[in-house]
Amino acid sequence: MSLVQSIVIGLLMGTVFGVALEKSRVFEPGMIVGQMQFRNFIMLKVFLTAVATGALVIAALHGFGLVKLAPKATFYAADVVGGLMLGAGIALAGACPGTVLAQVGVGYRDALFTLLGGIAGATAFGYAEPVLKPVLAASGPGKITFMDLTGLSYPVMAVGLAAVLVLILVGLEMWRPWRADLGADVDGDFGPAAPVKTTRSHLEPAE
Repeated sequence: MSLVQSIVIGLLMGTVFGVALEKSRVFEPGMIVGQMQFRNFIMLKVFLTAVATGALVIAALHGFGLVKLAPKATFYAADVVGGLMLGAGIALAGACPGTVLAQVGVGYRDALFTLLGGIAGATAFGYAEPVLKPVLAASGPGKITFMDLTGLSYPVMAVGLAAVLVLILVGLEMWRPWRADLGADVDGDFGPAAPVKTTRSHLEPAE
């Protein structure tokens, strides 16, 4: 794949992702915190849909020879510690590395501090990585995939995964319809809707 093709595909996929993110309102802090508290399941539905779609798209691109599969190595300590730290940060900040940019774009001023904190954390990890790497990457099976474990090809695994996720999504939607999880202000917050501010028109007669 040429550089131009990579840029075009990246822009198209980024546009689709951005539209889906905005329409689902999953960037809202109320959505994110609600998911972490198991009060709201729109975020989980969006992420499972993304996994299913991504698996099928990668399978198609791989089948046409446009991409190569490059699984990352598994390290127990790094995955567990990193996952817990990321989850705690998302729950406290009401944002994740992707949604914080959308929050900045729509005008959430506190999201700027989350963004700056993320940049500072990534910078600090870059300096600390030589010390942490021997500890965090000390144990793990290395590069291992379900294809290695089952002997099935990636397209078969991708279609099977997508089918299972679709069934899970259907079950989730039957249990918790997305309209009910949006909240009164379409932000995942189940509190009462904020009062609508109205202003008197200059054409209306004064009482």
